[in-house]
Amino acid sequence: MSRLDDLLKELCPNGVEHKPLSELFNTRNGYTPSKSNPEFWTDGTVPWFRMEDIRENGRILSEATQYVSRSAVKGNLFPANSIIVATSATIGEHALITVPSLANQRFTYLMLKDEYKDLFDSKFLYYYCFKLDKYCKECLNQGNFASVDMKKFAKFEFPLVPLSIQREIVRILDVFTELTAELTAELTARKKQYEYYCRSLIDTANGAVETRINDFGKWSGGMTPSMSNKSFWEDGAIPWVSSKDMKQAILKDTQDHITQKALEETSIKLLPKETVAIVARSGILKHTLPIVYIPIEVTVNQDIKVLVSSKNILPKYAYYCLVGYQSDLLAKTKKQGGTVDSLEIDKFMDYKIPVPSISEQERIVAILDRFDTLCNDISAGLPAEIEARQRQYEYYRDKLLTFKEASV
Repeated sequence: MSRLDDLLKELCPNGVEHKPLSELFNTRNGYTPSKSNPEFWTDGTVPWFRMEDIRENGRILSEATQYVSRSAVKGNLFPANSIIVATSATIGEHALITVPSLANQRFTYLMLKDEYKDLFDSKFLYYYCFKLDKYCKECLNQGNFASVDMKKFAKFEFPLVPLSIQREIVRILDVFTELTAELTAELTARKKQYEYYCRSLIDTANGAVETRINDFGKWSGGMTPSMSNKSFWEDGAIPWVSSKDMKQAILKDTQDHITQKALEETSIKLLPKETVAIVARSGILKHTLPIVYIPIEVTVNQDIKVLVSSKNILPKYAYYCLVGYQSDLLAKTKKQGGTVDSLEIDKFMDYKIPVPSISEQERIVAILDRFDTLCNDISAGLPAEIEARQRQYEYYRDKLLTFKEASV
């Protein structure tokens, strides 16, 4: 029998009492200080969290990609070790914020009431909120805009587990998390090696001519059809690329899809197969320039730029060019300052990369395609191991956080 089993048998022989969220926590929505007041956004020291922070930096956060000034704060900051839960727009996400903070209006803050602060480990609550994420997805209001039914939200129950049990569960789940983090770090190191190898092959290409990225072909952007118009989104089948899709080397489908009606009644354009996409505006540009190769027809949002390459450059070669030079591109073309990280498009388009003949491009693409599999293919190597580890982690997390309810 494990130490956790021993603790449960000793401390909770008759099950565990559960309490509703509304009894345990004070709740309040975040907000966005007025964008029209530059004083709120200049030289900020107060972290202001958005969904981008979770996507880019994980679920335990002490720093934000955007900061606001103290004058932008209404009353007091939300206290350290609060949990933010997405209750509108993108449902099913949460984070533990370890510093005093603000977040935007898409999040509801969970702040333990004083009488319960000594009864819970904040990391245990963080892990238990993965169950709350799932619950939120099942408790949506009916309407044009995704939002959680807050009456049902208030009824979600947390277990009053003894602290020794909470800490043992946290210890176990932390070990799982650390093992996955180690694999991810190894994958990141391999990708750096991959980037270096890409650039080395391109730099030594026979008969290459320095070519502006703008001359690789036709670049275009996209837009977001009105989210309030259900006919643009409901049962949509046309892939619509946003920043959250830009985490893989080859994009074969998207999380969101639009309808044929959106394509016909808005200015959005359907892009052909075999394009290359980059993120041009997002907090992720603080440290990464996402680049993907897209073999399917897609539409994109306004934060994405897409290349339809000319007849003199293979789409896959253009993709490998951007991958090989991505660190230098980010360092030299990212806009300095501003409230949202973005590329200086003119500088990006003026950047020059060697382009050889089509036959030489084909040789380089063939080599890099083989190497790419080792780093990025979800069916082989480290990425597959990370995926398997994540599934295992989620299974055991659910098991560890399920308790027999005490009989009344």
